[in-house]
Amino acid sequence: MRHRKSFNHLGRTSSHRKAMLSNMASSLILHKRITTTVAKAKALRAYVEPLITKAKDDTTHSRRVVFSYLQDKDAVTELFREISKKVGDRPGGYTRILKLGNRQGDNADMAFMELVDYNENLLAEKESKAKKAKTTRRRRGGKKKTETATSHTEQGNESEIEAKVEGTVNSTEEVSDTSKSPKTDVNDSIDNSTSKEDDKKNTDQ
Repeated sequence: MRHRKSFNHLGRTSSHRKAMLSNMASSLILHKRITTTVAKAKALRAYVEPLITKAKDDTTHSRRVVFSYLQDKDAVTELFREISKKVGDRPGGYTRILKLGNRQGDNADMAFMELVDYNENLLAEKESKAKKAKTTRRRRGGKKKTETATSHTEQGNESEIEAKVEGTVNSTEEVSDTSKSPKTDVNDSIDNSTSKEDDKKNTDQ
């Protein structure tokens, strides 16, 4: 029966289970990644992540508390000097469990457990994706700006051409009006002179 069983005992006594998790946590801190079964990895995650959170507060008391769990001076030093600075901005979720399939001997589910901030390949991929996204956004914005600028310039050129055409038409009309006006004046003077001569002839008769 499963009365009040809140965690996986892993088929071991309490002292054996604590010693095993302590050794696994020290190995994970020193080597940054280990290979184990899925059940042990899940139990280790609940064991080691509170210790990493405790390491963010670098005091004598927190060092003594962590040492009481790990029982390894090198692991404690590595945790407080290196890992605590690396995961300082991360609010939990310091480990990652990747399933590898079944073990050939006893068909146990195997897993690969690592610290999230020490997988350089995934971090490089995230940085490259972020850079690509930023550059594409900038390029799209630049294209739109250049297109709008060219459209404005084209509109300005068209308006200038229309203004020039209208100016030439007006100038030609003015020239034609001025050329017509003296001709009409000459005709009027000729008509006036002929009318005066006719009047003189009529008076003489």
